[in-house]
Amino acid sequence: MTSVKTSSATPGQADARAFDALIIGAGFSGLYQLHCLRDRLGLSVRVLETADGVGGTWYWNRYPGARCDSESHSYCYSFSEALLQEWAWTERYPEQPEIIRYLNYVADRLDLKRDISFGTRVTSASFEAATNRWHVTTESGDRLSAKFLIAAVGCLSAANIPDIPGLDGFSGDWYHTGQWPHEGVDFTGKRVGMIGTGSTGIQAAPVIAETASHLTVFQRTANYSVPARNVPLTADFKRYVKENFAEIKRVMHTTPNGHAFTISDRKVFDVTPQERQALYEAAWETGGLQFRATFQDLMVDKAANDTAAAFIRAKIREIVKDPKTAAILADIDHPYAAKRPPIDTGYFETFNRANVSLVDLRASPIECITPSGVATRNAAFDLDTIVFATGFDAMTGPLLKIAITGRDGVTLKDAWRAGPRGYLGLQVAGFPNLFTVTGPGSPSVLCNMPVAIEQHVEWITDCIAHMREHGLRSIEPRPEAADQWAEQVNAAAYATLLPLATHSWYFGANVPGKPRVFMPYAGGMARYREICTEIAARGYEGFALSG
Repeated sequence: MTSVKTSSATPGQADARAFDALIIGAGFSGLYQLHCLRDRLGLSVRVLETADGVGGTWYWNRYPGARCDSESHSYCYSFSEALLQEWAWTERYPEQPEIIRYLNYVADRLDLKRDISFGTRVTSASFEAATNRWHVTTESGDRLSAKFLIAAVGCLSAANIPDIPGLDGFSGDWYHTGQWPHEGVDFTGKRVGMIGTGSTGIQAAPVIAETASHLTVFQRTANYSVPARNVPLTADFKRYVKENFAEIKRVMHTTPNGHAFTISDRKVFDVTPQERQALYEAAWETGGLQFRATFQDLMVDKAANDTAAAFIRAKIREIVKDPKTAAILADIDHPYAAKRPPIDTGYFETFNRANVSLVDLRASPIECITPSGVATRNAAFDLDTIVFATGFDAMTGPLLKIAITGRDGVTLKDAWRAGPRGYLGLQVAGFPNLFTVTGPGSPSVLCNMPVAIEQHVEWITDCIAHMREHGLRSIEPRPEAADQWAEQVNAAAYATLLPLATHSWYFGANVPGKPRVFMPYAGGMARYREICTEIAARGYEGFALSG
């Protein structure tokens, strides 16, 4: 663990820990941002990271079955030919340990760790107009300052632990999947209750069931899921990726979701019902997120989407042998992919095991946690271990966990009281020289994240280079530009079926009291890239730059 030793200087005084830029977070975003600012622009940069190692969300999410839902050859950096040629993934969908090995490989290959302070939690950051600098304080009381502050905190890094009465009195062990013990958890012979059936729960349940004496899955919201069809990568495929990555990258940069596959031009009702069924069957056998790409209009036409939804519900009823359990799992109340669509390895099959049962929380909600387990309205369940697969306070949560104060003493919490309001997901009015990598209002979680991250980091790097070249002191959005962008984000969302999933974490609906605002930009990564490029080319239109 690296300790940050700093002076105790107050704002306006000389600071022994003054940098050109400070970066919060050492995941995919922070590592690349450090490389760009330090090695491309020659700035003095420090990364502040809470964890004891690199990885970001992958450092903490070590739960059983933790695996990426982007295919490995697309879930990596694309900026370096050397990194692409030297690294070889082993599976179609990489598991958490392999992703951590990859990020450590990148950090070591680019000599990034010497400028990362591990074990360093940022508690506050405040902007001082007189000096045009951000002053950052850590949990240990250390102070640092910089002209530029880049929040590379991730979209899914603030664990959402539900406030259920009685949790403190539970006599067993409980864990949140986003804060998993690094030594692992032994479920052998344990009665386990898992609360949550989003993508994390869908990944974890089959693995937990293998060793637990009994697994009780508590489901509030039924979800679609498509088989991942994960397999080891062949030598031929690895060679193909290395020889053809330029074309793979072109596809990732020109598709709406940043993945390495294109979406069909075909519409659902352009084909006969028999042809449609055959196409869905083929997509089911291929597996993964490509199922969404079977037809062009699945996310914009409810009738078209209904055909995919009906197909997956039929698959659930076909796989799950008990009709009552199958009915609960197939009782899905939103269009397919209106929430982030999970992919799985044996999730629905898990409910055919004798040691697995399902509880429908819509019919019988959880009332409290007792010393011996979970009590719903209609029953009590004795448990040794509780697993919360309840997701994250997404997108805004990681930023609001830090007390960020901009110009005139306005806090980010106050600025976002009615929901996040920024420009392009990159900056917030009233917070000069603060950049948010894949912040609210950018494609982020609707996209293959490394593609979104690289675009943001490169835009931020080019912006800072432009400021240095022209002797500019600060940049921030004009409030009217932020307002106009919020209207575009809203319009893009409502041009799709995404808002029909009103309980989605895209709206923040999984966190009680959080404003209901659709947070990511749904207009597609390719279009968003064009918008950002055009705005920069027009002299950073919509931003206020001061000399």
